[in-house]
Amino acid sequence: MLSLYIMSGFYIGAGVYHFVNPRFFLKIIPTYIPLTYHSSLVYISGILEIIFGAMLIPESTRPLGAWLLIALLIGVFLANIQMSVTFWKKKNPYFWSTIARLPLQIVLIWWAWRFTHN
Repeated sequence: MLSLYIMSGFYIGAGVYHFVNPRFFLKIIPTYIPLTYHSSLVYISGILEIIFGAMLIPESTRPLGAWLLIALLIGVFLANIQMSVTFWKKKNPYFWSTIARLPLQIVLIWWAWRFTHN
């Protein structure tokens, strides 16, 4: 159960961080998405992380919350790829950290999947 509360807190905290530091997230939105949607996407994804993370706590909403987090993680994977491409083009010394982040998405999806059934 501790794992569940850690996961829930992680997503709620990450969602809040979208509002605390939106510029961090603005930098990783894929460039093929029109600029006019970037701010909205940052805030919407933050709200979704908070809601889906909170849905993990009650048993009645836990499976749905987990599936919704999996869907969100798959969507965010595109932003992580974009971050890697941007870091590569700019020769950012932290490029390799963005590459290491990609397999982390698989771990996060697996972690959420563990809560898809009661």
